[in-house]
Amino acid sequence: MAKLNLFIRICIAVLLVLGIIYVGTLVNFIFTPVISLFNVVIVPLMLAVFFYYLLRPLIDYLASRKLNRTLAILLVYLVFAVLLFGFTVGVWPSLRDQLVHLINNMPGVLRAVGDQLNRLENSDLLSKLIPEDMNPASQLMEYLNKGFSLATGYVTGLFSFVSNFAIVLFTFPILLFYMLKEGGKFGNRLVSFIPRRYHEEGAGVVAEIDGVLSSFIVGRVLVNLALGVLMYFGFLIIGLPYALILTLIAVIMNFIPFIGAILSTVPIFIFGLIESPSTAIWSIVVVLVAQQIQDNLVAPYIFGKSMDIHPITTILLVLAGGDFGGIIGILVIIPVYMILKIIVTKVYELFVRKRWEEPEPAAPVGPLGPEPGREA
Repeated sequence: MAKLNLFIRICIAVLLVLGIIYVGTLVNFIFTPVISLFNVVIVPLMLAVFFYYLLRPLIDYLASRKLNRTLAILLVYLVFAVLLFGFTVGVWPSLRDQLVHLINNMPGVLRAVGDQLNRLENSDLLSKLIPEDMNPASQLMEYLNKGFSLATGYVTGLFSFVSNFAIVLFTFPILLFYMLKEGGKFGNRLVSFIPRRYHEEGAGVVAEIDGVLSSFIVGRVLVNLALGVLMYFGFLIIGLPYALILTLIAVIMNFIPFIGAILSTVPIFIFGLIESPSTAIWSIVVVLVAQQIQDNLVAPYIFGKSMDIHPITTILLVLAGGDFGGIIGILVIIPVYMILKIIVTKVYELFVRKRWEEPEPAAPVGPLGPEPGREA
């Protein structure tokens, strides 16, 4: 009976939550300012959280060496300012020229790819395998032209998105400064909102979330850097053009789980095909070998069991994140899933499993046997 009552209470709670959500959709104009504020804050907040977990170990180390935490943060900021100035003066001009040259020559690149595909289609081997009524070269070129147009529009929209938030992005260093200065106090403040009798469990949940986010962000950066080094040296060996730019694209795209690795392979294959079909094949071999080393040697050593997510779950999460929030949704969906998984697991253990598994209390029995009026 107790189990049935608990089940009824859970159902009532779920219905109340769904009712609140439905009522919220009827008065969505109330939440419009909140959503607008969230859209403005989300980019600098994501950057601040990302660099917080990257820089926190360094700040903690400097603080442990008797250096004032504020001075340690300012020192790190100064080092980053010097590195950014050096990149702007020494690396960015040549990289920018390569990008401009690549974009201007893209029509010629597509024509060269089309010529290579026509040669492959007219070769003796493929002509025997491909039916006469099929023209894969023209179909593939049509897809490439559509993909290039979509990519150009997406990049233009991305630059417009960043420029619209240029005034807000200056808040990112300020947010990061206070996050690094406060250290772990933010978790204690979150625990203070929980009822006192659950403070110990809440502190454990906050510590687990902090550890998972730190492992995910730092690990992802290290894994992507390892992948970039492997791919860059592999591309140099096979003579792939624009090796540095293609490696940077692959490293950035690899922050998108699963899908990013597939999407980054497309431009690598295209530029390899410009050189020759053998270069295109070897470029794919380099990508596959680098990803296998990353997935089977580097990632398990860095992540351990902190990324215990099934590949199918990852694909579904990425698709759902892209549908709900675009590129930002894709980037944050995995950390959000891990946080919710930890919270839901702990809530289930505290409020559902223990009560569900508790045995029903036995009927009271008097010293002379069952109470009068009851059968023995």
